[in-house]
Amino acid sequence: MKASLVREFGKGFEIADVDIAAPVGREVLVEVKASGLCHSDELAANHDLGYTPPMLLGHEVAGVVTQLGPDVTQFAVGDHVVGCLVQYCGACDKCLQGKVSLCLNPGATVRAEGEAPRLTENGAPVAQGMGLGGFAQQVLVHENQLAAVPEEMPWPQAALLGCGVVTGAGAVLNTANVQPSDTVVVIGLGGVGLNAINGAITAGAATIIAIDIADDKLDRAKEFGATHVINSKTSDPVAEVLAITGNGADAVFDFVGVGPVTEQGLKMVAPGGGLFLIGVLDPSATIPVSSIDMLTNRRRIEGVYMGSTTAKRDIPLFAKLYLEGRFELDSLVSKEISLSEINEGYASLKDPKIARVVVTDLS
Repeated sequence: MKASLVREFGKGFEIADVDIAAPVGREVLVEVKASGLCHSDELAANHDLGYTPPMLLGHEVAGVVTQLGPDVTQFAVGDHVVGCLVQYCGACDKCLQGKVSLCLNPGATVRAEGEAPRLTENGAPVAQGMGLGGFAQQVLVHENQLAAVPEEMPWPQAALLGCGVVTGAGAVLNTANVQPSDTVVVIGLGGVGLNAINGAITAGAATIIAIDIADDKLDRAKEFGATHVINSKTSDPVAEVLAITGNGADAVFDFVGVGPVTEQGLKMVAPGGGLFLIGVLDPSATIPVSSIDMLTNRRRIEGVYMGSTTAKRDIPLFAKLYLEGRFELDSLVSKEISLSEINEGYASLKDPKIARVVVTDLS
């Protein structure tokens, strides 16, 4: 099959012919119809995150089931499915508590050492990013990493459900448990931040404040339903938030992840509220925290992974809301490209007018 591989860190993606194995056990073979470009894959293409080149990345995947392993129970050939990078065993204590993003045995979703690899090139193994490897014509994936969606769901929008949507909307609905009448601040208005606005609207938040340094992104946030927008390049975002809310926001979501921005986010939190950390532009970033302030005002800081999602519940839910016209996805798909244009696609994401790029030409 045709795939776009990373052969060396920092050298981009290139087209190659890769062999994919037949499914065994609980594996499902899927014909890829759409594959979104996420910054996490770009990060993995440029830095050693545990995968050794050559590697096949791409984790926002949607497609059609074409073949099943003998132990698969959740899908049938012809099903429309979306992949999710959350790998979970379904049997450990965390999984049995419903906290699949905290699974203690995520390796159960991939082949064990000594088993034949799922992906090879000229007989040599190819690393499969996040158990998916969606920058290819097919993916071979454990059924735990798939969720079914209605056939009416368009492929580009479906692909976004598996990461950007569940991360952004899930942070609001699952992690922060935003309630009707709450005040929400969303810092950073890329595709994931816009999905946090989607989630805040779904939750019934009374006030949704969107913050960014790009006016184009702020305009798009208004279209998504933000009640207020702040350009933090031209004004003091903390002062603006306090002026709008009186005493701060119930939930502040940081989709940027650099020290000064995170520190500003904490200052926006109302007593009893929380700062939720999702973006990581600077992995070394730290912020000062006053123990007495956190104690007396009952503020909290919480890291969020993949929106605390249970993908088999959340992905079908967001697909349903989209098909009913209650969850905006269409304007997130800014550009559709071919498999050979991934390098150009990532370059285009630097344009603030571009929310998300999706590979839809797999020929």
